[in-house]
Amino acid sequence: MKWIVGLGNPGTAYQGTRHNIGFMAVDALAKRWGISMTQSKCRGLLGEGNVGGTKVVLIKPMTYMNLSGETVRGFMDYFKADLEDAIIVYDDLDTEIGKIRLRYQGSAGGHNGIKSIIGHTGTQIFNRVRMGISRPQPGMNIADYVLSNFPKGEGDKVSAMIEDTCDAIEFALKHPFDQTMAKFNR
Repeated sequence: MKWIVGLGNPGTAYQGTRHNIGFMAVDALAKRWGISMTQSKCRGLLGEGNVGGTKVVLIKPMTYMNLSGETVRGFMDYFKADLEDAIIVYDDLDTEIGKIRLRYQGSAGGHNGIKSIIGHTGTQIFNRVRMGISRPQPGMNIADYVLSNFPKGEGDKVSAMIEDTCDAIEFALKHPFDQTMAKFNR
């Protein structure tokens, strides 16, 4: 079983914000794979399906970003899932908008959702797709920036980045993550 966790904040107030790009990627995967996200378990919204013979679970934590680790830990405990089978998808200020970066370990880099996952799993070693949102203009508050919507002018880059993320995750279902990194880290 592979499980993909898209990080974001629940509620309509946060739809379309930079911080919710992980949710957008999971929604795109659900649409691509015909998976309905209707199960409420482990403080998250889940959808299960079969993709090319691989059981897949899509997860959107419903805990708010800074408590994402509660959903990840709850899922691991409830389903006896291995963290090595997970892919965490989230926004990254240090990656240019439209670009993705795949990694299998590292610090939280100031991202509270990742900090929570590291705290609840006790490790920095897990597969991740960082989706670029770029840094704000100097002087702009980071929290205000990540909770703002993407401007219309960035729509094409955001759509292409979501597609690239979905392609990378789909590739990772059948290939080792280091091979996926080599293919998708441009």
